[in-house]
Amino acid sequence: MELNQAISGRRAVRKYTDQAIDERTIRCLIDAAIHAPNAVNQQPWAFTVVRDQNLLDRVSSEAKSHMLATMPETTHADHFRVELDDPKFQIFYHAPALILISAIAQGPWIVEDCALAAENLMLTAYAAGLGTCWIGFAQSFLNTSDGKNMLGLPDAWVSVAPIIVGHAKEVPSPVPRKEPNVRWIG
Repeated sequence: MELNQAISGRRAVRKYTDQAIDERTIRCLIDAAIHAPNAVNQQPWAFTVVRDQNLLDRVSSEAKSHMLATMPETTHADHFRVELDDPKFQIFYHAPALILISAIAQGPWIVEDCALAAENLMLTAYAAGLGTCWIGFAQSFLNTSDGKNMLGLPDAWVSVAPIIVGHAKEVPSPVPRKEPNVRWIG
């Protein structure tokens, strides 16, 4: 697949089959992630792979409660509350795998470094015929003591990018993009 096809074709997938993702495929996705640009070549990331659906259900339940208790008032808060209050809603959309990218070193650009790794992972997954979605509902909870304990993460790690991966049941249609606001100087 040509790079521009992957960039323009990738979507946030929220409906997955239950087909498992094998270890070799996950290792290929992580290999793409570690080739991301990163500040001072620190490569501050670690990857936690969760394929245990019972654990993902428990993390989902706790993350939903955490989000409801800590969510600031925003434009979309009411919509999110309805979704998070629904007992049938699982924040990982029952995807067969979660790959959590965490920063394991301190530094001023660890979040950016891990986000770049996440983009490489998601584009590579799309090129391999897989769907992904960055699960923002999980981020805050996975940075609490309870969230870190559930996944056995060290206290010093910063959970940056919880990415679900799986075979899409359906691929969302493209959404229109706004015209970019570009300023030219010189």
